[in-house]
Amino acid sequence: MMEKNNTENSLSNMVNSKDTESPKDTESPKDTVSLKDTNEPKDSDNSRFLDSPKFSNRPKFPKRAVITAGMPYGNKELHFGHIGGVFIHADVFARFLRDRIGKENVIFVSGTDCYGSPILESYRKLQEDNNNSESIEGYVLRNHEKQKKALGQYDISLNLYGTSAFGRSGKLHQEVSDEIFEELYEKGYLEKLSTPQFYDPEFQVLLNGRQVVGRCPIQGCASDKGYADECSHGHQYMPSDLINPQSTLSGKKPEVIDVTNWYFRLESFQELLKSRVDLLRENSNTRKYLLSAMEEFLKKPVIYVKKSQMDQLKEIKNNLPKYQLMGEDSKASLTLVFDTLKEREQARDVLSTRGIYYRTGKTLVPFRLTGNIEWGVKVPEKEGLNNLTFWVWPESLWAPISFTKAYLESCNKGEEEWRKWWCSSDAKVYQFIGEDNIYFYGIAEMAMFMALQKNTPKIVPEDGELTLPHLIANNHVLFMDKKASSSGTIKPPMARELLQYYTKEQLRMHFLSLGLDSKSVSFQPKVFMMDKVEAQDAVVKEGNLLTNVFNRMIRSCFYTSQKYYNSLIPKGEISEIIQKEAEETILTYEWHMYQHEFHRITYVLDTYIRNMNKYWVNNIRIADTTGNDELRRQVLIDVLHAVRTITTLLHPITPTGCEMVREYLGVGDEIWKWEHIFEPLDTLLNHNEKHRLKFLEERVDFFKKHESQFDI
Repeated sequence: MMEKNNTENSLSNMVNSKDTESPKDTESPKDTVSLKDTNEPKDSDNSRFLDSPKFSNRPKFPKRAVITAGMPYGNKELHFGHIGGVFIHADVFARFLRDRIGKENVIFVSGTDCYGSPILESYRKLQEDNNNSESIEGYVLRNHEKQKKALGQYDISLNLYGTSAFGRSGKLHQEVSDEIFEELYEKGYLEKLSTPQFYDPEFQVLLNGRQVVGRCPIQGCASDKGYADECSHGHQYMPSDLINPQSTLSGKKPEVIDVTNWYFRLESFQELLKSRVDLLRENSNTRKYLLSAMEEFLKKPVIYVKKSQMDQLKEIKNNLPKYQLMGEDSKASLTLVFDTLKEREQARDVLSTRGIYYRTGKTLVPFRLTGNIEWGVKVPEKEGLNNLTFWVWPESLWAPISFTKAYLESCNKGEEEWRKWWCSSDAKVYQFIGEDNIYFYGIAEMAMFMALQKNTPKIVPEDGELTLPHLIANNHVLFMDKKASSSGTIKPPMARELLQYYTKEQLRMHFLSLGLDSKSVSFQPKVFMMDKVEAQDAVVKEGNLLTNVFNRMIRSCFYTSQKYYNSLIPKGEISEIIQKEAEETILTYEWHMYQHEFHRITYVLDTYIRNMNKYWVNNIRIADTTGNDELRRQVLIDVLHAVRTITTLLHPITPTGCEMVREYLGVGDEIWKWEHIFEPLDTLLNHNEKHRLKFLEERVDFFKKHESQFDI
């Protein structure tokens, strides 16, 4: 037994020297729960884990969960940013929750955003360039099918990928849109406003949002493109504020005429939204940068005026509404701060009349609900306003409700079943979005959903009221250090293109490791680099943990079992140090998943896999050299437990390879269930007979490289 004791000591040194974060090193959110409140079964022998403080402070997950992953526009197929920036992260979390709380308690939905001016403009250009007779419906459906195919190629496990325009999901979306509009109207949250809209006199048409380009008027905005009333960074403004507008139809400066639409009184929710941000900051695992981005929109209305215009400003001081003047020596502008949006608008009129140049800052303005483009979700007729359609942004915010209803209906559930998922304190909605969309989901959606509550709007809904979703916003995935866009100068590679050079599991592992929760990160696949000689392929490097290290570990266990034990798993207890290492890894992984720190999960797995591989290599060599069968048995028992643990933790990330491992281990789907997560492999097996592992042929890979990488 000397070898065994030495082995445990050496592993203990490895564990103590590793740099993996433990649960006590992470920020613990307030909604934690003791082990007795988790989904651990009553008859599971997990009582010994209560001795560890780590087990008494585990994160709490809801009983039911809806996961959403944005909505790609129906004018394009999916590029790498759609997949790597949102869908993979959402899918990993959805798969984890299925394992953690039961697959019957998780719904993962998304769909094609069929409407909106970007689609209309893309379709117009297609018709103009190709003289194509395809209908807009056919155009959008064709792109929807491409999107759906790409999602399948990446193992994105959506329960439903619908559309906002077609089929049952489209019909339900119209019904949900009608209901929401009627309720907001009846509660007095809508108002008719006549606002400026661009008009091209040469073509004699009102221009939709993407048929006008210019520069964003918001102070400090770095967007390279502003559209009619929003820029590419999501800032909202009035059309008349757009700098240097140009019609994409005629190439000339358009006229501005007043058009009447319905607006949601978003600005009246400013204080509630501030309170909600404060609550989330102190009592939730919401990403702090997301909350800071939301706060940027909750400032008082301001106007920025160049200091060089100070004399002109003094001349009209008495004509302006009450304001507070602020300025810093290092800044070129003065800041005029107003108490209300109405007062700021009055000041803008005065400044414009006197020819004083100014820029506005972020603040809440009425949120436009409707427009006059024909291709859109129809709006109920009210107060003589007819033939309107919803602006694409608001209707896309409640589209996940429509998709949830469509999915539950396909499962023969009742008409009101969706409320158990969207209006219950036992359930939670997780929305994965990109950073450009924080205004819409974090501000506009939250305010509208509060307005739809049964009674007075509140930041914590009561049971039975519409929930306020939990947002997970990722930063940009850059391409070769630059922001790529289908409508920009730097074109992103399509999702399908990447699969010509990498496997889906390599890409899933790589995108998850980028750390988009904290900063924008560049995607730099070697195959797209100009200089491919010196560069190391980061995608392959991330995947090597599985295709090289973990593959070898699994194969070694199977070949050893086949050679010495007739493919049987030896009977015996797992070494205490190995058991503790597995428990520590599981708990750390669970916390990082709860915190949505996906890149940290990959670090945890990397450390654990390499530690266990080192343990195998060092000690099986001793056993083989000395002929110590007792040590060999112990090492095999220990590392098979590690393989079982790693496979379960990897399952949400690389499901195909993990399913193959499960098949060769000869166990069922219970290996994925977290109610068994701390249990040894033999507790999942049939105790009435000896369990034989499936025979493994030479050089079988559970996690595969792409065929183009065989020489790497």
